This record gives sequence, structure tokens and C-alpha cells, in this order.
Amino acid sequence: MEIIYTPVHGSWLNMAEIEFTVLGRQALNRAFADKAAVQAAVACWKDQQNAKSRPRNWQFKTADARIKLAKLYPTI
Repeated sequence: MEIIYTPVHGSWLNMAEIEFTVLGRQALNRAFADKAAVQAAVACWKDQQNAKSRPRNWQFKTADARIKLAKLYPTI
């Protein structure tokens, strides 16, 4: 897993939170003996999730963002 800095607001955050919840429930819902066991469980879960890749349906379009968040975007 690679952690990348992203803004702390937006609809993508809900999707990320859902994925972490699924990870917790499906792969991290038991005791582990050591760090290597946790890493192996996460890697296995990640591989399974990537194998059944599903496209995300982004509802919040750029034009909508410019209207809703006008005060945050400078006018050119």
C-alpha cells in the first residue's frame, strides 16, 4: 500500500473510507502474531481487490465543483 497526500475534503474521501472499512472487516478482523502477518494479510486482500477491479462512478464533476467551491478557486 502506498500512502499519498490528498486534500482532506471531497467525495473521494468517502470512497477511501469505505475501502479502509472493508479492509478492516475482511482482512484485519483477527489477532496477528507479528507485523509480517499483518502485511501478508493486507497484501493478500489488496491482490484480491485489484483482481476484481470495479470502476468508480464519480458524481461530482469539475463544472459542479467550480460552482459549489467558487470561493476556493481563483478566477482566471
